[in-house]
Amino acid sequence: MRKLILILSVFLFGYATLNGQVEVKTSDVGVGYPEVDERKIIETKWRYTYALHLESNTIFHKAEKDYEYFLHFKYDYTYDQFLNGKFDKGVWSLNGSDLFYSFKHIKKFEIAQITKNVLVLEFEQPNSKGTFQYHFVRVDTKDAPFIKPVNELPDILVEELDPKKNRNQWWTFGKNKKKKKKKWRRKKKEEPKEKEVYISIELIGGGYYGGIDPVLRDYIHIKSSGRLIKEFKSVNKGLMVTKKTISRDELEAFAEFIITQKFFEIERMYDCEDALCQKRKANKPTPIPLRLAVAYGSRKKVVTISIWGKDKNNMKYVDYPNSIDNIVEAIQKMALRMEES
Repeated sequence: MRKLILILSVFLFGYATLNGQVEVKTSDVGVGYPEVDERKIIETKWRYTYALHLESNTIFHKAEKDYEYFLHFKYDYTYDQFLNGKFDKGVWSLNGSDLFYSFKHIKKFEIAQITKNVLVLEFEQPNSKGTFQYHFVRVDTKDAPFIKPVNELPDILVEELDPKKNRNQWWTFGKNKKKKKKKWRRKKKEEPKEKEVYISIELIGGGYYGGIDPVLRDYIHIKSSGRLIKEFKSVNKGLMVTKKTISRDELEAFAEFIITQKFFEIERMYDCEDALCQKRKANKPTPIPLRLAVAYGSRKKVVTISIWGKDKNNMKYVDYPNSIDNIVEAIQKMALRMEES
């Protein structure tokens, strides 16, 4: 690492200004690249290959045999990094194209490019001219130095079959009972149905990382087929995967409920607006951003909340619509309820 810092320092010195520091406007950071879908980052492993000065297209450092650097961005918004035999951990977050994670003196990068196999992280130095990039390639788990702990519990699969269909629309809190009665008066023979509207609902994160048994993963996906998959993993209990199938009628009714909550009309990002909220991000237990993604036909929206819900002091740090809580609560109830035999 000292070798890279020395090379980088010498290179940056050559591009430093003679009349003082270069002014960098923080408001301009992140506007040059498109917003990055968080799913492209989560649970990916990367190997560093080389560093580039963008303006001159000069490679000033390569990953030789004596230099190995690997990155692993995890589900719980923490990361593992491996540098020349040493492991380190930290917390990462994504806002648009801005990636926040700490690599020595650099705290924030821009994602200049991300594909299935390539990751390019870009940064600028306030005391130098030019833009610099770290280039990475995607690696499989078997080719990365990150090893699953031997004391980690095995994965558990819970499969729920033949759920009872046409259940009460519990997410509407007692409303729309008339619609339920109409469902039972359908004729046996019906005309061929039109192609079903594509529906996909994903809920990931939320809450706080800490306590006696910290949660490492909390992910729910409801597919258009009605297949619901919930992955829940904690430090002490390991990974539990729950799968069940809900009826198409229930899924369509729930999608209509989301629309009535004006989900597709709200903002895409809700973040801190005051110093107290920003301070809470750095305190433990660490807030885990919540991401809710809904697709209905050609409509799709992903909403991210940096600090979701209230903490143990009943404090709500981020101002976001209450409709988000209604939708999240409904998804969680759908995933956790016990089906009747």
